[in-house]
Amino acid sequence: MSLTKKNKKWHADIRPSGRDGKRYRKQFDTKTEAENWPRHIISIHNQKEWIDKPKETRKLSELIELWWHYHAQHLKRANAYLTRANKLCRMLNDPTSHEITTPLLADFQAIRLSKVSPSTYNRDMVSLSNVYTVLKEKELIHCDNPFAHLKIKEVAPDLSFLSIDEIKLVLSHLKGSHLLIVKICLSTGARFIEAETLKYSNVLKDKITFTDTKSGKPRTVPISFELYSELKLLAKGDNGRLFDNCYSEFLKKFKQLDIHLLKGQVTHVMRHSFASHYIINGGNLLNLQKILGHSNILITMKYAHLSPDYLKDVLDKNPLNNL
Repeated sequence: MSLTKKNKKWHADIRPSGRDGKRYRKQFDTKTEAENWPRHIISIHNQKEWIDKPKETRKLSELIELWWHYHAQHLKRANAYLTRANKLCRMLNDPTSHEITTPLLADFQAIRLSKVSPSTYNRDMVSLSNVYTVLKEKELIHCDNPFAHLKIKEVAPDLSFLSIDEIKLVLSHLKGSHLLIVKICLSTGARFIEAETLKYSNVLKDKITFTDTKSGKPRTVPISFELYSELKLLAKGDNGRLFDNCYSEFLKKFKQLDIHLLKGQVTHVMRHSFASHYIINGGNLLNLQKILGHSNILITMKYAHLSPDYLKDVLDKNPLNNL
C-alpha cells in the first residue's frame, strides 16, 4: 500500500491480495480519507459472507508494512520494533500466512534458541504476534495469528546487586560523567539510559524528573542537595542534555573491576542495587513500585524477599514452636 500527495490531492494505491492481485487506486482531498479508504477496500475484499474467507496470500513483509503504517510507527521505540520484525521476517524467508506451519515454527524455535536466550526468543514471538493482532483488530486481515501462544517458559534469573563495598569500589574508579550517572542511578533507581539522557531542565533543587522512560510515562524522584549541587555544576549542552552518550565507555571501565555479575546484568545492576538496598533498609514495596515506574506490583515483588521482615512470622507460627 502506498500513500502519496500530488497536485494537492492524496493518492491511495493498494493491492489487497498482494503484489500480483487486483490493484485499487483512488484520490482524496484529505489525508485522513486516503488512510481510511484502503482499510475499507481490504474489509470488502475479505468479507464475502457467502463464500469461505480467501486464503491470506500476502507475504509477511507486506503485513509488516501495513502494521508499520497503521500502528508501529507511532510507538516510542518504533525503529527498533521495525528492525526486529524485518530481521525475523528475513530469517523465516518471508512466508505467507498459510506457509507459517507448525514444523516451520518448530525448526525456527530450535535454531533461534541455539543462539539466543528464551527471553529474547519470547520477545521475537511477541513482536511478530503483534503484527497479526493489530491487523486483525483493524480488520485488515482475517486469518489466524500463527505466532499466538508460542512463548516458552523462562527461568527467572537471580538478580545481581552490588554490596556496599562493591559500590565503594565502583565510585572510587569512576570520574566525570560516569561517576555522576552512577550516583543518579544509585540514588533514584534510574536505568543508565534514563540518567544518561537527562536534560538540565529535568533537575530541580530537590528532585529529578525522568521523561525518557521505558513506559513513556514521566516519574519524579527526590534527590539530595549534595547530588543536586554536583549536577548543577555541569555545563548545559547544545541539546539541553547534562551528559553525552557514554555507556560503551562506562561498560569498558566497569569490566576492568573485580566484580562478577551474571551475564547480561551489568546494564541494570545500579538500578537493581538501588532497589535491593532500599528494601534491605526497610523501604516500602508500594513506594518502590512508584520510584522504579513499574506498571504492576508483581514486577516489584521480586525484591520482597530482601525485606528484614519478610515472612518473619514463620518463626512463631510454625507447629514446632507450639509444642
